[in-house]
Amino acid sequence: MASSSDGRQRGYVPPQNDQEKLVMRRAQDLCRAAQNRGVARYSGFLSDREQTLAEAALNQVGCDWAAFEGGYPAAERKLLCLEPAGASGEPPICCVLLRCAAAGADAPAHKDYLGSLLGLGLERECVGDILPDPESPGCAYAFVLERVAPLICDELTSVGRFSASAQRFDGPLPVQPPQRESRTATVSSLRADAVLAAMLRCSRSQAEALVRGGRLEINHVPVSSAHAPVYEGDIFTVRGMGRFKLEALGGKSRKDRLFIQYFQY
Repeated sequence: MASSSDGRQRGYVPPQNDQEKLVMRRAQDLCRAAQNRGVARYSGFLSDREQTLAEAALNQVGCDWAAFEGGYPAAERKLLCLEPAGASGEPPICCVLLRCAAAGADAPAHKDYLGSLLGLGLERECVGDILPDPESPGCAYAFVLERVAPLICDELTSVGRFSASAQRFDGPLPVQPPQRESRTATVSSLRADAVLAAMLRCSRSQAEALVRGGRLEINHVPVSSAHAPVYEGDIFTVRGMGRFKLEALGGKSRKDRLFIQYFQY
């Protein structure tokens, strides 16, 4: 694959619905509260799309002192942290160790742990990243809001079909974020259907059908046109089939096709 990229980057995508507008208003409200009262304020856990919206909202009101924290360096879901000058605070994040009676191929997956936590009545914003431990099947480390940690430790009794327990974990994180295996492919154009077909290793007509069926989101925004342009850094979510990131764009092959580099989450 050619090592150079043409720098094709997606610009800022404005809020697409009322929920996304609410994310932006809440970020600005937190900023004003922190600044006016001189105290630290924190959001719940935000997806990467929500982080982008929150950052844009803060730029609109001239707030350049915000940060994002997810509990460990490589976190994907993060809290918006607003700590004005002179205010001390600590992001209200707690790590909880989840254990269940499972092993090997039967061990629960990420979706099982998440489903069990949300099954306790928690909102999605209360739960950050969940890291299953590959060395200890049946164990996972969940980053959650401090205020819900006692509920999880007291009430969690199962993960999927397995009995389970939970306890606070304050030591160094013994697992590393999963390593993503980069793959390369060539595409005829940087269109949603062409790139999606390469990622899923299916025909372009099949990819187009997925788009028409409303199953594709790019950067958490639904895509309805197979002709939609795609950009370096875009995240593809295909309902029921997985999530991918378009890492880099390269040069052209001898057959005038474009090189892409991507990985599956």
